[in-house]
Amino acid sequence: MVPEGNSSADSAVEPVVSAIDVARTYSRGDTRLFDGGSAPSVQALDGVSVSIRPGEIVGIAGPSGSGKSTLLHLLAALDVPSRGTVSLTGTTTDQYTERGRTKLRLDHVGIVFQRFHLLPSLTARANVALPLVELGWGKNDRRERAAELLDEVGLDTRTTHRPGELSGGEQQRVAIARALATEPDLVVADEPTGELDSKSSTRVLEVLRRIANNERAVVLASHDQQAIDACDRVLQLYDGQIRERG
Repeated sequence: MVPEGNSSADSAVEPVVSAIDVARTYSRGDTRLFDGGSAPSVQALDGVSVSIRPGEIVGIAGPSGSGKSTLLHLLAALDVPSRGTVSLTGTTTDQYTERGRTKLRLDHVGIVFQRFHLLPSLTARANVALPLVELGWGKNDRRERAAELLDEVGLDTRTTHRPGELSGGEQQRVAIARALATEPDLVVADEPTGELDSKSSTRVLEVLRRIANNERAVVLASHDQQAIDACDRVLQLYDGQIRERG
């Protein structure tokens, strides 16, 4: 099986991330069974292929348990497949140790979570700057970069506010700004509008569109039809397999 393709005109553009015939199986229960048999397992993905190129937003849709989060984690190098390969910016993710994949993500991936994952004691600016601390940036450079990103997501007047002083939509935009801090090639978002009202969702999706327009690849997993409608392509998952494409 080959990765899902776009038009022939797009085929010359190298994908930011691609998965080829990936499967992911998780063990369930105690691995040391009294009868000496194999542990029960769950097949989360089975034979999924996709390529995602810079400049596009790809949605992952499907019912709960269909494999959306598993595929998102594989594409973001948060996990590795049981079978098949995932390549991120030209390198195969399963060749790295866990520590190596952490560095790979820091260099190339921005992650946006549904529940924001902001530190409540820090200002918006300090939350955005956190990945830059890991990269060894100086304090003044971190502050300047974080302020630029907050301006980019429309929060230039909220830089010194803490998460508890921000609306849900504002917190999600802070989380997106943080995901962009290291200038990643790939931005992945897990239910980015799941906690938001329609107006806030629209603002967040506009930000994700601008990210894609800046030649980054964006992948989002969502149950939200508004978010799915904002995507260029949609992978419809059922029982760990792609059944429809749009």
